Amino acid sequence: MPVDTGTRRISNGSRRIRTWPALPTKRCERPRRRQAADRCRPQPQRRQSIDLSADIASMPAVSPCRQDRTQINWLITHRTNCANTETEVGAMKGREVELLCTLGPASLNDKVIHWLERAGTSLLRLNLSHTKIEDLERIITFIQKRTHIPICLDTEGAQIRTGPLADGKVTVRENRFLTARARPAAGDQFGISFYPAYIIDKLQVGDFISIDFNAVLTQVVEKNNDAVILRVLNGGELGQNKAVTVQRTIEMPPLTDKDLAAIAIGRRMGIRHFALSFAHRASDVDGIRAKAGPGAVIISKIECLSGLRHLASIAEKSDAILIDRGDLSREVPIEQIPAIQKMIIRTAKAHAAKVYVATNLLESMTSSPTPTRAEVNDIYNTLADGADGLVLAAETAIGQYPVNCARMVVKVAEQFRRNVHNGTHSIRVRPSSLLAGVEPHGGRLVSRTLGPAEDLDIRDLPAITVGDDELTDVEQIARGTFSPLSGFMDRACLESVLEYNQLPSGLAWTMPVVLAVPREIASRFSEGDRVLLSSKSGMAHSVLDIGETYDFEPELLARKWFGTDSREHPGVARVLARGGHFLAGGITLIQPLPLPYRRYDLTPAQLRMVFAHKGWSRVVAFHSRNMVHRVHEVIQMAALERTYADGLLINPVVGLAKRGDFMPHLILDGYQAMLDYGIYPPGKVVLASFITYPRFAGPREAVFTALCRKNMGCSHFIIGRDHSGVGGFYAANASRELFDELGDLGIEPIFFDAIGYDTQSESYVDLNACEAATPISGSEIRRALRAGEALPNWMMRSEVQDVVRAEMMVQHALFQE
Repeated sequence: MPVDTGTRRISNGSRRIRTWPALPTKRCERPRRRQAADRCRPQPQRRQSIDLSADIASMPAVSPCRQDRTQINWLITHRTNCANTETEVGAMKGREVELLCTLGPASLNDKVIHWLERAGTSLLRLNLSHTKIEDLERIITFIQKRTHIPICLDTEGAQIRTGPLADGKVTVRENRFLTARARPAAGDQFGISFYPAYIIDKLQVGDFISIDFNAVLTQVVEKNNDAVILRVLNGGELGQNKAVTVQRTIEMPPLTDKDLAAIAIGRRMGIRHFALSFAHRASDVDGIRAKAGPGAVIISKIECLSGLRHLASIAEKSDAILIDRGDLSREVPIEQIPAIQKMIIRTAKAHAAKVYVATNLLESMTSSPTPTRAEVNDIYNTLADGADGLVLAAETAIGQYPVNCARMVVKVAEQFRRNVHNGTHSIRVRPSSLLAGVEPHGGRLVSRTLGPAEDLDIRDLPAITVGDDELTDVEQIARGTFSPLSGFMDRACLESVLEYNQLPSGLAWTMPVVLAVPREIASRFSEGDRVLLSSKSGMAHSVLDIGETYDFEPELLARKWFGTDSREHPGVARVLARGGHFLAGGITLIQPLPLPYRRYDLTPAQLRMVFAHKGWSRVVAFHSRNMVHRVHEVIQMAALERTYADGLLINPVVGLAKRGDFMPHLILDGYQAMLDYGIYPPGKVVLASFITYPRFAGPREAVFTALCRKNMGCSHFIIGRDHSGVGGFYAANASRELFDELGDLGIEPIFFDAIGYDTQSESYVDLNACEAATPISGSEIRRALRAGEALPNWMMRSEVQDVVRAEMMVQHALFQE
């Protein structure tokens, strides 16, 4: 069976199902597969799947998709030329790199916490400088109900900050005077407050004070009992709760009263990790350890000159050192920060303390879904310096893309691991559009299309005419949708798929992909021949390099493929009509069919590029061959919400379907109307056509269509009660059972049962939970639209019905003939 190996021939010759709630149904208010080619049947690994039919009240507090690990296991075992010395190389061996994420307004929610855990976060940081003490216990409880990742309380420490501002920020003008008070008040351009309040008493006339990372420079020119007058030497914008630096050493206690209260709350709630901000000396570490209690993990933050001077003794007393490059750069010239970072890491390692690095790792991703090249280099080189962990602060606390930031750190760290593992060996470079999201089935996307500079001499090739169904199979093979297939199956591959739902390599695969031809055509060719595949209109479509010709009894093939030999089954009828003679071999696409609905056509590589551009790593795919109705919409939105996915791929089948099905362009126009009228959430949906045809193979097709969406870059796939079935040939739970048997496929199925509408509660409900609910019938929708009748809005939106009415007005066909 042709499976892509990365080199394309051009010349002639050579777990138990875990259920999640996804649909908020209401009751009626009325009375792993192993990669083993030498084994026939692999032992499946238990797979995690999501069931949308459960009641929402059953959702567990801790996500069922939570992985037990709390650290990213990036094991580094080989020499790397990134290290400067043999000692540094040795230190890399066996090292685990940790990911610390700060929680804040952007991330204190179910979705982000879930995906930060899935990304491999090892510690969740709460910054007490931005957390009210009266809210702390509630926030800790919220987090602990949703994840088992440990929490770290990061103290305020010996730092001066600005107080509240009336508008959150204020612009102060140069050469003006500004009053700084001890008493907190809503500040403005004329006066602000400093925290802690006692700091006003410690200031002296002549002190220079920089505010908000040197945005504003002032000097104390006058002092009274509870305020100082500041002369603004360099104006600018300053914010509330921002850092204030006095250009001389001011003694401050290492912990504020708020810190002491927070530590007491943390101990009572089982928190063991505490970060000491602005550690000045070893005695500061002793102080917080005494308050945190036995077994506490103390992370000392180096962010001032005093901490640098006493680094060795601080590291000796600490479990870990955190380099806060932002605050440190207010006291040290910024050009010295890279060298100081290396020095701190070496010193901490010498005292057996871990080292974490923070500040501006992915600052641009607070507002952009992708990082700058400089940021990626910074992360990589920080790991090469020997850092044990990386800390995301604003990126995950207030940024627009907190999960993307965590995933980006993981990607860079994994690349670092691979490069260390490979040593001086060359790096395998992949197209950037394929780097995001789920790995293709089998590890790589197949590409069997001619490039711009490639040409095939087809003038003297024998040609055979092939139907559009088979030619669309060629196109999907060529563009990688059917990866790892690179051509039509030979007999051994077909038998493996029919008997064991796997390719001869042991990789899961359920759908036969074969080229049936008449006997007289099959008899003309043999292994090694090259033939031209042409459309019925005579268009040269593709080339087949024949690897085998073989016979297979059609009735046996149909029975094993579809589980029945009834001619009432459209798939069986199709197989029997095509006969039992087959050509196998690799294909090369010359040009695709000129179909009228190409405007929505996107290849798997192109979809992956779109997802990467949008910053999506988790995508739910929806498969359909019908006009969109309200149950589709409800299920799509429920799946998007309950899987915490970044976006939804609506991917309807638009090839030749059975008689009576909607015309392909109508299906796409209906979804386009949903997008045009803003019914779907903005920025969350991609519409792309899937140019293929329904096989009506039930469970086999459910798995097959899921694997196709995996190759498109999707992480989840919605599966209906009778997905790709027909006429009651398959049991309602047959797809679920096959997925469970096959194990982890690299894409998570999302199952849902039949949904209907309860007119009394005016809600969409599980039909099993409400006998009085009305099912939404596809046949009833088709009948009503054909008759020109208006459907109720709860069945199909009026915007979609208008698309159908417009087609009827110009007397265009609505259904396949």
